[in-house]
Amino acid sequence: MDPRKDREFQSRASITDRPVVRPTRSISSFSDSLMCMDHMLRDAQLPTTLITSKQIPDYSSRVAVAAKDMVITALSQMSRLSNAFRYVDYEVDIARQDTVQNLTTILLNNNQMQLQRPALYLSGAISFVDQNVISNRFDTGLSGPRVDLGFSQSRNATIIGLEMHLGDFRTRTLIPGLDSANEVIVGGGGQGLDLAGRIGTYGVQFNIGRDYTQGSGGAVRTLVDLATIELVGKWARVPYWQCLTLEQNHPDFQRQLRDWFDEGSPAVRTQLVARSLTSQGYLAPSPTPVPDDSVPLRKALARFQADKGMVVTGVVDFPTYERALRNFVSLSADGTLARIGWESTHAEPVATEPEAPATVAASQPSGGASTAAAAGMPQELRYGAAPVERTISLQIENVLLDRTAFDVGEQIFLSATVSRASYLQCYLADAIGTVIRLIPNKANPTGWVSANQAIRIPDWMSPNPGFIMDAASPGTEGVACFASDEDSTPKLPEELRGPPLKALKNYHALERVNEAFAAALGTQGYTGNAVYWNVVPRRAVPPSTAQPPVRK
Repeated sequence: MDPRKDREFQSRASITDRPVVRPTRSISSFSDSLMCMDHMLRDAQLPTTLITSKQIPDYSSRVAVAAKDMVITALSQMSRLSNAFRYVDYEVDIARQDTVQNLTTILLNNNQMQLQRPALYLSGAISFVDQNVISNRFDTGLSGPRVDLGFSQSRNATIIGLEMHLGDFRTRTLIPGLDSANEVIVGGGGQGLDLAGRIGTYGVQFNIGRDYTQGSGGAVRTLVDLATIELVGKWARVPYWQCLTLEQNHPDFQRQLRDWFDEGSPAVRTQLVARSLTSQGYLAPSPTPVPDDSVPLRKALARFQADKGMVVTGVVDFPTYERALRNFVSLSADGTLARIGWESTHAEPVATEPEAPATVAASQPSGGASTAAAAGMPQELRYGAAPVERTISLQIENVLLDRTAFDVGEQIFLSATVSRASYLQCYLADAIGTVIRLIPNKANPTGWVSANQAIRIPDWMSPNPGFIMDAASPGTEGVACFASDEDSTPKLPEELRGPPLKALKNYHALERVNEAFAAALGTQGYTGNAVYWNVVPRRAVPPSTAQPPVRK
């Protein structure tokens, strides 16, 4: 055939080759458990630990999946807020080495790069794949002079097992008790109907069938997530089982939601999701139903999807529907039904005096048992009246717990986390009344931060953090952070728009910075929080009482 005659047909190939279904985030039965572990590790104040892993091979050669990359993803999802783990990426297998690994080898050989030794490593393998452990088949048929009828049905189940262990990298020994051995079942099945007959001298045949096969990729991801949670929970000595008992992790919960999504009206789905977004402050309340093609709705959906770690589409697809309806029902501590529907968390304007914006109780340094008054610190430190659905968590990240005081010259490390994607600005006030802006700065020029992503102040994991934060003079010091939906810099007074890490003119306390934000944005236009600590004079080092060595 002449290919030129197929030009019009071939011109549709590039369009036909594109997927017709939007991509979705890969979610396992334990994705929410990973986020729960992230919060649990942060509450436990686990310091950042370097970790790596071996390849996770499949000795059965039946499950060709990237299990090691699934391990990396699981560790990353457990470290978004807590900074619990940093993965050391180094490959020794020549067949898997790429440009990054080759450049790393060159720089290491020339002493232009240093690798930090990890403290832990993960080891394991897909230990077995038992195919068709159980299988049944059913076939029947009926034959007549003019009609033949046949029906068939089959089902089978396969078991996949995963073994994983946690080891001490320094000694290359596997730590006793830190092991995980789990298995998961994947199934398949099918039905078929055959019909054949004759009409006069002509024969007619009809065949119909339906089948399903559960893939091994999602099954292995579920096993990897579960094993990682178990190993990390045992190693960190935290009650990890609390994160494994979430009801929304159950597959039947997901399937029921999918049935509701498919059977419901699109208009009803949209209004349910819109009500959820309104309750969380993503969408302004409306007395009339929100149209599907509404621009505010699409923008609210996009922000909600970004904050929840989904693929941003701006439409009400099933992942968005499932996330929005997840908290529709809540249970009390005794297991009884406590709430049906969403309670709006949108804050009403708080009546305040003109010269003082609304304030509430302060954040305490992490693990601090004493109150602000007992520590001799200001008592009203959290800023902004709304939106309360966006919160800022500030935490002192120094290794020792229960700290409310630091010696002069001692370095201080903080982390800031915003519950929604926001524009973040942070300021430091020392004991002598000097206020400077820490974030944004030249090393981190943009103030945009993702939801539930811990921002280190300063970034102690970076070789060039931009600044260090030392306790300067005896007294009270503090850091305040302010978050808004948009870049608020152009609306602020000129003194607050100056260069970072420089003393601000006419500002000598964080309360004055808060007043400037309230005047520029209104108490409903931003959210703020602050944390304070005491600085004490450096303690004198006692003279050594050791006896001089005896010479012979």
